Formats: sequence, structure tokens, C-alpha cells
Amino acid sequence: MVDVGEKMGSVRMAVASAVVRTRPDVVAAIRDGGVAKGDVLAVARVAGIMAAKRTSDLIPLCHPLQLTSVSVDLEIGGDHVTVRAEARCSGPTGVEMEALTAASVAALTVYDMCKALDRNMKITDLRLDEKDGGRSGHFRRDATNTAEGGGS
Repeated sequence: MVDVGEKMGSVRMAVASAVVRTRPDVVAAIRDGGVAKGDVLAVARVAGIMAAKRTSDLIPLCHPLQLTSVSVDLEIGGDHVTVRAEARCSGPTGVEMEALTAASVAALTVYDMCKALDRNMKITDLRLDEKDGGRSGHFRRDATNTAEGGGS
């Protein structure tokens, strides 16, 4: 692991997202509560939050963090579900991996709960959308997928 003991603590946040692409009838079943396994959006939200809290157990060399906040929001589109996860902490290292883990596990949960309806679903576009705090400063992905601000 990288030694972060000498780094200055600061408030940090990261936002990540992912997209689950599927058929419109599957999206309708998710929206209308017609999935046999239950409320897809609620279960995926909780799974993403739980995953963020366990990131250091899943990713080798990732520091365990005291998260102050994790939110996972899912938005239904015509043929997809978009996952947006935000993680926050105050400390010497960032929360990018926690936000990415939350988004990916929430997307995997959507897949798991709906796989009986569509095994051709695809999870796409897992990415860091924004981060702030620390030495590298602020990063925000723009419409052309390039960074603005400092750091990467």
C-alpha cells in the first residue's frame, strides 16, 4: 500500500456512474415492480452502498476509509438504467474507488435481479465522473470525456 500517513487530510468526494442496457420491456418491468426478485432499484441502491463500505476488502492495496456519506441513485431510461454513486469522506486519500465500486455493484445487482428476463443485458460506461479534494484538486468529466481542472 502507498503510505498516506504524511498526507494532509481533507474533505473528499467522488461521483461514478454506470449504465445497464436492456430491452424496453425489462425497463418497464423494473419501473412497474414486475421483476420476480423484488424491487430492483431499492435492492441495487442498498447493494451499492454496502459495496462502497467494503471496497478495501475487495480491491487489493486500497486503503480502508471512514466514509461519511454514500448515495446511490438509479434512473430509468427507455432501454437502460443509469446508476450514479457518490462517496464522501474526510481523510488523507480519495474515495474514487468507493464510488466506482458502489456504481459497479449496483449495476451488477440490476443485472442479477433481471437476468431471467434478459441475459443479453450489458453493463457499460463505468467511469469516474467527478472527484474533489486532496493534492490533485478537482476533476470533472466533460461531454467529450476529457478532464477539466487539475489532476487525473
